Amino acid sequence: MPSVKRLQHTSVPMPPGSNEQARAFYNGVLGMREIPKPTTLPQNLIWFAVNDDGDEVHVFQEENMGSNSARQHLCLEVDDLEAFRQRLVENGYEPRTPESITNRPRLFVRDPFDNLLELVEIHGAYD
Repeated sequence: MPSVKRLQHTSVPMPPGSNEQARAFYNGVLGMREIPKPTTLPQNLIWFAVNDDGDEVHVFQEENMGSNSARQHLCLEVDDLEAFRQRLVENGYEPRTPESITNRPRLFVRDPFDNLLELVEIHGAYD
């Protein structure tokens, strides 16, 4: 039976003209490397590598950005949650700590375009 191997990428919207804000947040604050996208795709799209395993975040321009579900988000596993919390605060973002999950310290933060991101450390199995 065929099976899903992994989540290869997630795409999040930004308003037109926000490429530099996307780079400042995803590359500058989160430290994700910008990667080339296929030349056949529009220029108003920016891709970032999450890691060296091929996981990616694609940030695309949305002409008529509207509200998303309050709980819609992408989740990135990180190796030092507190260092990311500090970096976010230093850059003017307001991370919040949600209810706890055993072995999963985490935080939520909104990117410059109001997309919700979860950052999590994984220390073991769920309870």
